[in-house]
Amino acid sequence: MTGSTPRRRPYQLAETIKGWIVERELSPGDRLPGEAELMEILGASKGTVRESTRVLEAQGLVETRTGPGGGVFIREMSESRAISLLSHYLYFKDISIRDIYQIRLALEPELVASLAGQVEASEIARLRQSLASYAEPACDLDAERQQHIDSLDFHEQLAQLSGGNPLLSFIIRFTAQVLSDLTVYRRLYEPGDHHIGPAGCQYHAWLLDAIEAGDGERARTLMREHLLEAQAVMHDNEAQVRRGFLNEG
Repeated sequence: MTGSTPRRRPYQLAETIKGWIVERELSPGDRLPGEAELMEILGASKGTVRESTRVLEAQGLVETRTGPGGGVFIREMSESRAISLLSHYLYFKDISIRDIYQIRLALEPELVASLAGQVEASEIARLRQSLASYAEPACDLDAERQQHIDSLDFHEQLAQLSGGNPLLSFIIRFTAQVLSDLTVYRRLYEPGDHHIGPAGCQYHAWLLDAIEAGDGERARTLMREHLLEAQAVMHDNEAQVRRGFLNEG
């Protein structure tokens, strides 16, 4: 146990620094105190302080700038980095289609209901234009896979319109990204069903109609039906791919 304590200490101090940042209401771009001051504040050695700031830098929460006016500065973690870190955590987890859709079914119907009557006409028009890429049946598996990615991007764009709840928006976009990755890693489109894109496109058009009309209940119902149909298709494809792997063995 004693041998592991020095390795944990920088991580403990990194958490302390994060708490210190929150208490002082510091913002991205603000500079942390110098090394000597941090040593005094934290009651830690120079080496431990440096290691703790490296931990924060690896987490994407601070950056070190050299030269005149340099130092350690607070930075805002980008969404892409946050998604990447979460994806790394889930990399060796056995995430299933059912797991993903359990989250989507809980959140996305409520999202679209909250958007009803709240989206500007220009945004509705832009989203309608995006439907063209998957309005017609795909000609091959590569095109079908791209249609699926474009279709998921529609869901991510809806989530971005939810400015009032950034956590809800982030979780939906992250879930859509995990599903997008899953279709590539597990080849879930290899069974082939080139009409998936147009089916999704029709639901998306109906959803935009409901949102534009301010009909939250219809938007909620449509999204739930859409996700249940998509889940059934993806679940069947997942089962076919798994059977294919077993046959190959």
